[in-house]
Amino acid sequence: MAIFFRPHGLRVRASAARLCALAALVLSAGCAQLGAPPYAADYEALDRLEATRPGMVAVAKVQPTDPNDSINTLHLRRAKLLSPSGTFAQYLEDALMRDLGEISAYDPKAPTRIAARILVNELDLGVINGTGRMDVEVVVTRATVQRLRKTYRGEIAFDSSYANIVAVPAGQAAYPRLVRALLRQMYADPQFIAAIAP
Repeated sequence: MAIFFRPHGLRVRASAARLCALAALVLSAGCAQLGAPPYAADYEALDRLEATRPGMVAVAKVQPTDPNDSINTLHLRRAKLLSPSGTFAQYLEDALMRDLGEISAYDPKAPTRIAARILVNELDLGVINGTGRMDVEVVVTRATVQRLRKTYRGEIAFDSSYANIVAVPAGQAAYPRLVRALLRQMYADPQFIAAIAP
């Protein structure tokens, strides 16, 4: 009598494949909504900015405020990434106010004001490597005088995967890094430093 054995390794691989397929199905169904992690400051960049002795600065409402604007809508493949602040414009505004508050340079009534408009807000999960890009036009005014108008770009790269179960959480975790990369560029710019100087 012939006895047939199914190799144990094939059974494990088949179970893993079914699990990955199920996770991919859930993430690709269009109903998955994920929250972007909270912003965390880049304290090295803030220490350098604080060393320049900036003046007190107010922050205007970051644009676009419309939650349906494409800037405020991010998709990680077919999962939707949501801002804990309601919009990604508000996420950036909150980050700016928090950073300036950390170095005691934030005053909502200050005559020097930063206005920002997000022009590009993207996360691309790729197949092996993911990327993110954020372009923001920044205008600094004091009273009615424009002191700076400049577009800053933040870019990041992160490990990704063909599998949604790996790639989607990686993209979700990368968003605060993208905002930090953008703000790091801005805080290090001599023209920005000069614009917010007392």
